[in-house]
Amino acid sequence: MANRRCVQTLSRHLTYLLSPNPSSLHSLTSISPQTLTPQILKSIDTLTPSPKCPNVTTKISSFHRHFCSNRPINSDDDEEGSEEETDDDDHDVEGLESNIEPSREYTPEEKEHEAAEIGYKVIGPLQKSDRVFKPYEPVFAVVQIGFHQFKVSNGESIFTEKLKFCEVNDKLILNKVLLLGSTTQTIIGRPILPDAAVHAFVEEHALDAKVLIFKKKRRKNYRRTRGHRQELTKLRITDIQGIEKPEVAPPLKTEKKGVKKVAVAA
Repeated sequence: MANRRCVQTLSRHLTYLLSPNPSSLHSLTSISPQTLTPQILKSIDTLTPSPKCPNVTTKISSFHRHFCSNRPINSDDDEEGSEEETDDDDHDVEGLESNIEPSREYTPEEKEHEAAEIGYKVIGPLQKSDRVFKPYEPVFAVVQIGFHQFKVSNGESIFTEKLKFCEVNDKLILNKVLLLGSTTQTIIGRPILPDAAVHAFVEEHALDAKVLIFKKKRRKNYRRTRGHRQELTKLRITDIQGIEKPEVAPPLKTEKKGVKKVAVAA
């Protein structure tokens, strides 16, 4: 309705200027661009706005008119809500992008240095002559890989966070040994034992079970669900060095005694 009143007011002013007898005109007439002379355009620029629609601009530029429209009362609130949602979406996207590390090429020295900081050293691929599965030895060790500590013994397997710069069937040496123990002695590092080492090899690179992250803001129509699967590396322990290994006593063989069968008379 407001737009229609503005159009009627503007057309009434134009017809009043173009008609020879403005007082006798009561109907609206159409205006063609050929009838708009420079004098008429100059007079249109000097028109005062109508009290019914004070926000209407009376200047004509390339015959495109822009009329005012009353904004709804709740438009500010809607815009604020939409801005908050877009900000939250942008924040989520930025968080996801920040987790993605750009790929770069490392030199052999940089690879060795970063692996040493984590707590391992890559020797090379596993050979066919290597003895992977050895007899049980009553020795255990506590090693640190990254920010986690593991108690391991010969033949066991552990899952760690994904180790960089190593492939499947690569042999590793775990250097950060915190403690060694057996049935006869215990050696504690301060904090690391320099002469101790734990040998292992990479069995596989796998993914952990999916974890769902759900976020919600009440009364904001904001719900986000994300899934995450942590990358893991499975290591198989092959040998523990740095402590005397006690001899394992062979199991005693027990002879089965013959059972005499006694016939029971009926």
